[in-house]
Amino acid sequence: MVTQRMWHVTLTVAGEPVQVADIRDGLERLSHAHPFLLAGRYAQDRAELRYWEEAPAIDLAVELAHQLWDEHRSSSALPDWEVVGLEVVDQETFHRRGRSLVERPSLVAAGSVIPF
Repeated sequence: MVTQRMWHVTLTVAGEPVQVADIRDGLERLSHAHPFLLAGRYAQDRAELRYWEEAPAIDLAVELAHQLWDEHRSSSALPDWEVVGLEVVDQETFHRRGRSLVERPSLVAAGSVIPF
């Protein structure tokens, strides 16, 4: 039996500028059709989606995340943009980062190395 794990995904897409209302409406349609979407941010030329993906391993989670925009482009009337950023982390890492931000709310200086 394959064990499923939860992966936090941040997907960034970008392309030619569109009307802000068009991208907002498309992201809202995607959110209604697929309630896994936690948050969406957008501008005329880019959008960022954050959500949880269930998969047995990170490679499958990455593959699913990379396909998300293309698979839902027509049904949600999303622009013809390309994936320009993708981060996938396991649930423990996501929550550990959250605790770290609460404990150390300041920015980390470039080049510094600090413990978790």
